Amino acid sequence: MADNSILNRLDGLKLKFEEIGQQMTDPEVIADMKRFVQLNKEYKELGPIVKAADRYKKALADLADAKDILANEKDEDMREMAREEVAELEPLTATLEEEIKILLIPKDPQDDKNAIVEIRGGTGGDEAAIFAGDLLRMYMKYVETKGWRYEINSFSEGTSGGYKEVVMKVTGDGVYGTLKYESGVHRVQRVPQTETQGRIHTSAATVAVLPEADEFDVDINMNDIRKDTYCASGPGGQCVNTTYSAVRLTHIPTGIVVQCQDQKSQLKNFDKALEELRTRIFNLEYAKYMDEIAAKRKTMVSTGDRSAKIRTYNYPQGRITDHRINYTIYNLPAFMNGDIQDCIDHLIVAENAERLKESELG
Repeated sequence: MADNSILNRLDGLKLKFEEIGQQMTDPEVIADMKRFVQLNKEYKELGPIVKAADRYKKALADLADAKDILANEKDEDMREMAREEVAELEPLTATLEEEIKILLIPKDPQDDKNAIVEIRGGTGGDEAAIFAGDLLRMYMKYVETKGWRYEINSFSEGTSGGYKEVVMKVTGDGVYGTLKYESGVHRVQRVPQTETQGRIHTSAATVAVLPEADEFDVDINMNDIRKDTYCASGPGGQCVNTTYSAVRLTHIPTGIVVQCQDQKSQLKNFDKALEELRTRIFNLEYAKYMDEIAAKRKTMVSTGDRSAKIRTYNYPQGRITDHRINYTIYNLPAFMNGDIQDCIDHLIVAENAERLKESELG
């Protein structure tokens, strides 16, 4: 039996979807870029719900027709066809209803944003830096399979390879909503390249995934920023290492420091550093929101608390274990080559189940 409260909400959302579509054609709205961007975002978010609602209502109507035939039709062939239709449509309407319940739960408004991914070598010295480099490569490969784009904002190389710290920007559709599950401590168990005795060591790297702030999210007073320039390090040719192209920005009120050395142009590095600074200021407030979420959901605990150990990579056994959902697989080489979607899918399913429990729809 259809849930009338869900049908009522779907009717209200369809009306809102149509109203927003009308508003977006209004010249006054088009002239107000901030308003237009907001309405366009709402319109895109409501689209999948309206499509799912249309499928759900059609399935309900077809099911009602089939049941009516079963109750009133004398012809046995017609009744048999109706029976088959009921057997097919009852599970379909139940599945569509569950999908709609999840779609009706308010999304994290940041899910559609680009992301800043920061990877730091943790405990374990040189081996931790090497593992941070392995994680960076894993995410680069994954980003490529998704058709997204990445660019390195800044990095500090490890003495034996890898990175003490590396910051990467990832752009595409729904980047933050997918990569946010990677925030936390990633632990590796293996024989390090630097180990002569063949003993297994445990090291760790920390991943922080931040939603990139839009221009409209944070208003920065440029008088609050101190800008320093310096010579970039690393590959890039003679001009990179001899001109003051690298930029360091310090936000005086918060003490946040960001730097960018990726581009040969100081101006381009300044723009990228300013984007990252805006994101980090925005995330001071966003972190408070995530702390509240983390208290309720085990799948998201790492986003609120970046000191939480979320995953272990055991090389001798070829094993990956995600501790939040007791997910274990034995395809470590493929995983480190960017094949991480299955793990993320399991985390999304677990989180959706918890979100349903929290909501009045569950």
